[in-house]
Amino acid sequence: MTVVNDRAPAAPRHVVVIGAGAVGSVCAIEALRAGHKVTLVDSSEPGAEHATSYGNAGWLSSHSVVPPALPGAWRKVPGYLLDPLGPLAVRWRYLPRAATWLMRYLASGWTERRVQRIANALRTLLADAPALHSQLAREAGVPQWIEQRGLLHVYRSRAEFEGDALAWRVRQRTGVQWTEWDAEALREREPDLDARYTLGIFVPEAGHCRNPGAYVAALARHAVDRGAVPVQGRATGFRIEGGHLRAVQTESGEIACDAAVISAGARSKALAIAASSPVPLESERGYHVMLDAPEGGPRTPMMAADGKLIAHWMEGGLRVAGQVEIAGLDAEPDWRRADILRDHMRSMFPALPAPLPRARLHRWMGHRPSLPDGLPCIGRSRATGDVVLAFGHGHVGLGASARTGRLVAQLLSGVPPEIDLAPFDPLRFDR
Repeated sequence: MTVVNDRAPAAPRHVVVIGAGAVGSVCAIEALRAGHKVTLVDSSEPGAEHATSYGNAGWLSSHSVVPPALPGAWRKVPGYLLDPLGPLAVRWRYLPRAATWLMRYLASGWTERRVQRIANALRTLLADAPALHSQLAREAGVPQWIEQRGLLHVYRSRAEFEGDALAWRVRQRTGVQWTEWDAEALREREPDLDARYTLGIFVPEAGHCRNPGAYVAALARHAVDRGAVPVQGRATGFRIEGGHLRAVQTESGEIACDAAVISAGARSKALAIAASSPVPLESERGYHVMLDAPEGGPRTPMMAADGKLIAHWMEGGLRVAGQVEIAGLDAEPDWRRADILRDHMRSMFPALPAPLPRARLHRWMGHRPSLPDGLPCIGRSRATGDVVLAFGHGHVGLGASARTGRLVAQLLSGVPPEIDLAPFDPLRFDR
């Protein structure tokens, strides 16, 4: 799937990359590789605890191609509103602001045909994610953070697995392959897992990151080591004259440039508007808990179907991540959602102490930048082709960042993109 394109840009540009998360850092690296001058702007330290990538579940899941909404999801809307602690919840106060996004979210998965179309597009973005990240990690001097040993989905029964039949059918059509582990095989390979799980679906092509925060910090450092100029501050807009970008505006002044990339995650919406490209970007707030020095845990990073969560043994402890909460960027965390993850961690791995020691537990909440159709925005802005949008990756931001960076560099260089970008067009919401 990987397409190597060594064509140099006809005219090197000064590119301001806004956002030094996973996507922005890789965009900076790939723009430098293409011969451009890069300034990397972020309001805080890359990979630090505030960052979305820091709390990532760590999956480089090349098979995460199924959008969140599936046919019949509309029936679940009352539950989203009435159960504040369900796997997906919408806070009542935020509902008026989220209503349009929710309607588009439901419409995107209204039929299996629509779901398949989205999956086909996502597969082009994700198919080689583990290999691309292995290459980036080696270049950045942190090969230990990326592994490709497969990922596991665990189910309590065959019937529970068959309840996900549509999702697996869609994945299969995109080329994803898997093997089944029956109860005996699951016990042999995952001896710490609770016996209620009797079926495992193992996807060997997938990979994982053992420390997302440290990995993203290393990518940002690598960009700087290659020549990117770091600027700490908040970008506020653009100075565009005669259809061309002249500067990125920040709280502390302008940065003269002739190209820019908006990759500020869930905070990209205002910048997209400033580039005349309004998009229905929303924050899907996610949570995780981590346990230091766990007494048990998964041998393979796994998703538990009954909890809609991922359990992953990372550098520093056992992390369980999940939950989707629609409440905006500014609402206070609801730490009861982290408590749900904590309790499920304990039930999945009976060797863990009960109750789990508070002194060894850590909790976190962050913002997934999500668009209602499950596809990111990757493409030029309406205001000028000099501004490229690269955000909205939802649940696959870390995995998709590797190819997104390559695509952005190709757009900046005038090189034909290595995959079809039509499904990711930022202007698709105008149609």
